Amino acid sequence: MSAVPTPRVDFPMVSLLAAIVLFGLIMVTSASISVASQEIAANSFAYLERQLLFLAVGVGAGALVFCLRTDQLERLAVPLLFVGLAMLLIVAVPGVGHRSHGSRRWLQLGGFAFQVSELARLLVLIYVASYAVRKEEELRGTLKGLLKPLGVLFLAGGLLLAEPDMGAATVLFATGFIMLFLAGGRLRYMTLMVLCAVLLFVVLAEVSGYRRVRITAFLHPFDDPFHTGFQLVQSLIAIGRGHLFGVGLGESVQKLFYLPEAHSDFIFAVLAEELGLVGVLLTVALFLGLAWRSLHIARLAHAAGLKFGAFIAAGFGVWIGVQALINIGVNMGVLPTKGLTLPLMSYGGSSLVVALVWAAIVLRVYHEATQPSRSAAANLREAA
Repeated sequence: MSAVPTPRVDFPMVSLLAAIVLFGLIMVTSASISVASQEIAANSFAYLERQLLFLAVGVGAGALVFCLRTDQLERLAVPLLFVGLAMLLIVAVPGVGHRSHGSRRWLQLGGFAFQVSELARLLVLIYVASYAVRKEEELRGTLKGLLKPLGVLFLAGGLLLAEPDMGAATVLFATGFIMLFLAGGRLRYMTLMVLCAVLLFVVLAEVSGYRRVRITAFLHPFDDPFHTGFQLVQSLIAIGRGHLFGVGLGESVQKLFYLPEAHSDFIFAVLAEELGLVGVLLTVALFLGLAWRSLHIARLAHAAGLKFGAFIAAGFGVWIGVQALINIGVNMGVLPTKGLTLPLMSYGGSSLVVALVWAAIVLRVYHEATQPSRSAAANLREAA
């Protein structure tokens, strides 16, 4: 009977994950304490308690996923894709999908609402990574090989836009495109597809009234500061008050019912107000560090011959970087409002649990890539 290999843990990545999550718990508490005291039976720490519950679920689910070999996950890629697409279809059914803030994105599970787009995006990108390994030559050599996974991305993106959830669709497209480029998709084909996607988003923005209003409000928020530009104006006020060191942890004024979604989509603005430029730079450094570490693990996996694991790790790094960049850009008025959380920091169970599960898969990739037998094989390939 062969011995079970001792788990090999990438401590830099675990440390970065822990730092971001703990930082997020502090900011969720600070940003939500006033709202919670008014909304939930005068329990000022209600949002913190829920986020801690989501964290426990995410860590538990991540631990289970860590036990799954990446080759097993790769074999499940196609069934998982159908599960993800089915979830996006089910949530669109009136009476099944829960509607809130003008969008039907959630399924009610017990007393909690689960945002299916979070898990569906991960399942779609697992399929993209699997396809990049199975059809490597076709992907590298022909337009047809590139169109197949792009068709899946457009299908999933269309279902996300139907909710509507343009932010999730944007992140899915960006992450999927970069993964396919890293897998060897030809630059001229990729450029053509990117231009087509940009054109599609422009058309969607023009034909959709609420999207056009969002873009107008983003460009000129102070033209209507009490209606369409209200949220962005309040966010900019919060960031402007922060200066170098901030007004102090817990001392934000904007979170006192001025800034909507202060504990979720706009938690970065509260962070900037309370901790200033120093807190902003620390936050950006943590996300950059996590993205870089994921790409480093991807390089290790590629050197060890684990191509599927390499694409999964690279996808996580790209996703973290893209979504964090968009969320911060929205808070600062650089990008239109997208309704995206700041990964691992904002309040929200679906986002936190899925992010931790994906991180666990990346840690599993590291475990497999750094096994002595893999390392020895990689050294032989380099020597050859």
